[in-house]
Amino acid sequence: MKKKRPITTYIIIAMILGVIVGYSCHRAFPDPATAKQIAGYISIFTDVFLRLIKMIIAPLVFSTLVVGIAHMGDASTVGRVGVKALGWFIVASFISLSLGLILASVLQPGVNIGLPLPEVGAATNLKTNAFTLKDFITHLVPKSVAEAMATNEILQIVVFSIFFGTALSTLGETGRRLAGVIDDLAQTMLKITGAVMWMAPLAVFAAIASTVTTQGLGILLTFAKFMGSFYLGLAVLWGLLVLAGMFFLGKRVFTLIRLIREPFLLSFSTASSEAAYPKMLDALDRFGVGRKISSFVLPMGYSFNLDGTMMYCTFAVLFIAQAYDIHLPVSTQITMLLLLMLTSKGMAGVPRASLVVIAATLNQFGIPEAGLLLIMGVDQFLDMGRSATNAVGNSIAAAVVAKWEGQLAPESDLEHDGPSRAPQAGVQLGNSGTARV
Repeated sequence: MKKKRPITTYIIIAMILGVIVGYSCHRAFPDPATAKQIAGYISIFTDVFLRLIKMIIAPLVFSTLVVGIAHMGDASTVGRVGVKALGWFIVASFISLSLGLILASVLQPGVNIGLPLPEVGAATNLKTNAFTLKDFITHLVPKSVAEAMATNEILQIVVFSIFFGTALSTLGETGRRLAGVIDDLAQTMLKITGAVMWMAPLAVFAAIASTVTTQGLGILLTFAKFMGSFYLGLAVLWGLLVLAGMFFLGKRVFTLIRLIREPFLLSFSTASSEAAYPKMLDALDRFGVGRKISSFVLPMGYSFNLDGTMMYCTFAVLFIAQAYDIHLPVSTQITMLLLLMLTSKGMAGVPRASLVVIAATLNQFGIPEAGLLLIMGVDQFLDMGRSATNAVGNSIAAAVVAKWEGQLAPESDLEHDGPSRAPQAGVQLGNSGTARV
């Protein structure tokens, strides 16, 4: 792990330098149009990094997931792991949504905000009419696996990979040979990932600098109460996630938190969960989670276990209702929570997903959709916290499911500061075609 420690340090330094450079540019170029143009050039590095991540994410998810499912042996094992993972995701989503509801009701971040409210009829340009449960269910199944790969539709790739991996496990010797080839693809993609990740500090610097250049730090003061309340809620949610991890994993959960600090920082600084996926797999390998579990649970988590985003949905809806002095009875709030439990599962693949879900919920309960304009200016800063929280939640979920399945290696067998344990985590095939766990 000699290389990983410097990268983590460089990421933190990059975040600090990004704030300094961004603030300097914001002061030097007060004209919004000029600042936006400069920020566009700065963000080139972030855009290139995220494009590189998108370049590798589809083949990485497909190859690791197919090999993991093939090693599970049969469809019943896949179904059992899937049910356990979904059970965890549903409980975590309910807790996250409830926490956002409770904290927004107690802290009242939208009361007396001291800002002019957008007109009720103001447009947000969000296509809420395209976001329905029906669309989500039909969206699960890809029309073409090539199209799903090309557009990085993670959920559709997961569905195809489940069919492919399950079929592969029934083909005997032929399946073992093909699984070996796909395993080689997975190892190749992990090598490419290692090279791409060395660009992370530069991408982090550019992401922070470009955001501060256009928004400035003053906007944080304007929305201090709202943002402070939300990040307090995230801190509480992190605590609950760690407590849940302690219940199932014991004190080992703190080792896990230490191991995921790099993907945590990546997802926070770039506001992208995808950026953290390859490093999250590596961290779970070193924690002892079998790759057959992590490569299955993590992609599912990106669609069904967005803990930070869940909390933000209820928190933001109540904030907007409070800003417009709209009282929502407890019964209405509970109905809203249950509705979000269903509709929020369709977030995967929807641009600006959390804002679209919030807008649809506002319309459903007669709250002005224009209220979203209040928070759009700081949404990037909030998205950083949401993405990082999603990373924490998914890592703990994968570790717990691995513990339930007996696929979590004893801590005494691990060398956390050593090289990646991907080969020992269930990715490599032996001569007989069985998984090396």
